[in-house]
Amino acid sequence: MYTILDVSRLISCVRRHSPSGIDRVEMAYAKRWLDEPQTSCDFAAQSAWGWFGLVPRRLVAALIEALELTWRRGPQADNALNRARRIAAALHARLALGAGRAALLARLEAQRHAVFLLVSHRSLESEAPIAALRRAGARFVPLIHDLIPLTHPEYSRSQQVARHAARIATTASLADGIVVNSAFTASTLLPRLVRHGRAAPPLAIAPLGVDLLRTPPGLLPPEPYFVCLGTIEPRKNHLLLLNVWREMAERALAQPGVAPPPKLLVVGRRGWENENVVDLLERCDLLRGLVQELGTPPDTEVARLVANATALLFPSFVEGYGLPVAEALSLGTPAICSDTAPLREVGGAVPDYLGPLDGPGWMALIEAYATSDSAARAAQCARLRHWVRPCWSEHFNQVDTLLDQVVGLPRPAIRPLPQSLPSREPSLA
Repeated sequence: MYTILDVSRLISCVRRHSPSGIDRVEMAYAKRWLDEPQTSCDFAAQSAWGWFGLVPRRLVAALIEALELTWRRGPQADNALNRARRIAAALHARLALGAGRAALLARLEAQRHAVFLLVSHRSLESEAPIAALRRAGARFVPLIHDLIPLTHPEYSRSQQVARHAARIATTASLADGIVVNSAFTASTLLPRLVRHGRAAPPLAIAPLGVDLLRTPPGLLPPEPYFVCLGTIEPRKNHLLLLNVWREMAERALAQPGVAPPPKLLVVGRRGWENENVVDLLERCDLLRGLVQELGTPPDTEVARLVANATALLFPSFVEGYGLPVAEALSLGTPAICSDTAPLREVGGAVPDYLGPLDGPGWMALIEAYATSDSAARAAQCARLRHWVRPCWSEHFNQVDTLLDQVVGLPRPAIRPLPQSLPSREPSLA
């Protein structure tokens, strides 16, 4: 089997120090396929004009090394980020000159068992470039992370709803197989495929792996604190937590002798349509000193904060998978999260689950966990000893099984390549 992995998202994420969850997934795939023999895989990226071209393996490896250092150390690794940006600029320049385009199509024509693997949602809304690769002989396998813009458009920007609809249309039209991150994502995707008149192609439900983060040594916190991890946007439901903390602060102020609330650390970048949350963070005097917005610290610092927290709080309304819950449990930190299907897939019987609108329930459980001899926290820690961390090796076992199944399907029809393509390409070494 011969695999082409799209790394367009990794090339584009050099603009910032911290990655998104989907950035991490594409990174895991790139690292895995870099371990494969050069004869069995190549890497591709999308040009500014839409078509895909091969990119050199050595530059992909160098980009990954620089990005990993950047994500791990944050602004302290500015040299690494600048190196990643130079590599990305070189790759964009190659693509702008047409490098890799004809070589990719010719390579696909020469391979009997070729798969084009696209594991981010990037580029999936444009059907024509992917259709060109299928005409050249590739089977197409995307990874669908969620359908939230379609099932819950109220939590997405309007342009994202239309873009995601186009992504699902491309998937319905062209996918020879599909990877999803959870059974919940599969259950929301399959009816959409039916609406497009498509019987479900081979599908792999492959939970995302969690890298075992090394936490730097540090002193135990002098007082309990909770951590909320995720982009500040309406779907993540930060507003519930801030209102809970405000009520706890009001009660402590009005009743002398009542212990002050624990601290809440908010970790994540500011997203969109979050004015109410930002107003509370910036202007609410009662929350000052109790709630700290930390932005996007480097991975090592996030791991330390989560590992030493009393619990992760994750009151999200809807997720495709719930990576922060998996990361917290992997670090041995209890989780209190919304009672939704994908989060139960991730956490199983370990976390304490609450409805995302149950303010009194969240307050009661937070206060119970904050006590020094919390029976509720001790009970979850006992359950946590039996939790099994999802690993990338098992994820890729599921993906490999799917790809083997897909390449056994009839090869897509091959049409002649456009005559305008250059016949010779710069070296890909």
